[in-house]
Amino acid sequence: MLSASQQREFAARRNALLKHVGARGVVVVPAAHEVTRSRDTHFPFRQDSDFTYLTGFPEPEAIAVLAPGRKEGGYVLFVRPRNAEREIWDGRRAGPEGAVRDFGADEAFSIDEFPARLPALLAGREVVHYTLGEHPAMDPQITAAMRHIREVSRRGGSAPTTVVALEPSLHEMRLHKRPAELRTLRQACRISAEAHVRAMQATRPGRNEWEIAAVIHNHFADHHMVPGYSSIVGGGDNACILHYTENNQTLRDGDLLLIDAGGELDGYTADITRTFPVNGRFSAPQRALYEVVLAANLAAIKTLRPGTSTGRPHAVATRILTAGLVRLGLLKGDVDALIKAGKHRQFYMHGTGHWLGLDVHDVGRYKLDGRDRKFAPGMVMTIEPGLYVAPGTPGVDPAYHGIGIRIEDDVLVTPDGPEVLTDGVPKSIEAIEALMAAARDA
Repeated sequence: MLSASQQREFAARRNALLKHVGARGVVVVPAAHEVTRSRDTHFPFRQDSDFTYLTGFPEPEAIAVLAPGRKEGGYVLFVRPRNAEREIWDGRRAGPEGAVRDFGADEAFSIDEFPARLPALLAGREVVHYTLGEHPAMDPQITAAMRHIREVSRRGGSAPTTVVALEPSLHEMRLHKRPAELRTLRQACRISAEAHVRAMQATRPGRNEWEIAAVIHNHFADHHMVPGYSSIVGGGDNACILHYTENNQTLRDGDLLLIDAGGELDGYTADITRTFPVNGRFSAPQRALYEVVLAANLAAIKTLRPGTSTGRPHAVATRILTAGLVRLGLLKGDVDALIKAGKHRQFYMHGTGHWLGLDVHDVGRYKLDGRDRKFAPGMVMTIEPGLYVAPGTPGVDPAYHGIGIRIEDDVLVTPDGPEVLTDGVPKSIEAIEALMAAARDA
């Protein structure tokens, strides 16, 4: 059930989208489906992000149709009907009545009625805003409805002539976060930062990666959150595997631990990475590499200002990382020449950031007309430079082998510059060592 203020917020989003669609357009947005885990069990249901953004309706097997100008109202939901027997087994359903009463639909019908009612909703429209190919089971229903309208058009009806992908307009809206979204995202980042602090405090040699992951996930659960993505808890050279998720190795004295984890709250997820010593003290080689990555993180964050190119954070971070690698002897040569030749990618093989919101790798174009777009207030981006020295890397001092470091923050672009949403978890060497020392002494 949505509160009155929440219903107003979702209505405002739908109205904003309809301004792009126009009076002769219609929008069709399907919900997500349940996904089988094994035989008759399912993965925990997670609603489609576009559907969430426009409706806030949490159930599977639903379709939203936005048809401006209808005398009955332009927001139509098709949902699962109430079913006493299934609700005993699987949980409560809103049904069509609840979709209107509790979720703000102007009209609602059983999902079974969608094919029969769709032609009337499309008739007289010029453009259907729906992305073909994303929902294969529904594509034939859209085309069948349009064909039906054409077949009866001799009686005065008219069928849409164009099907346009919804994403360009909707995803541009999602890129620019509304105040209500930012409130949720700030909270998700704050709680996720607290979880990282607890993980630092709990880390000791001899503990297992999964124990530390459990500390993080327990804190999420305490705040009605779930992991926004598969958590990475990689000790030692496991940190050199960018998407390491086994999380089952014993933590060793003298190693670093890299944790990439973020909690999801009401659909919005944080995305935080911290790297710190298992025993609470950085060794000299660890410290040297860490300081390079931290310098890149801090400098890249400063570039998130309105009007700055979205490619600027990566360029700044890459130069600082490459210069640091040259200074420490892991690379040899001119910094600019090394970057141009891509030599830094042996140690830094990913980008510096991505959009963040309802998806951990959120929607929105990075380029417009083939050129890097400019940052604008309301955009949220991660900043996550890293260095990874794989075990046995030839030509590199063995003291650096197996060290993987990434430092990631979530940053909001404001009119006054960057706001770091994840500053609740320390990242300076001094602050990390002090926090872990206090935990050991407690």
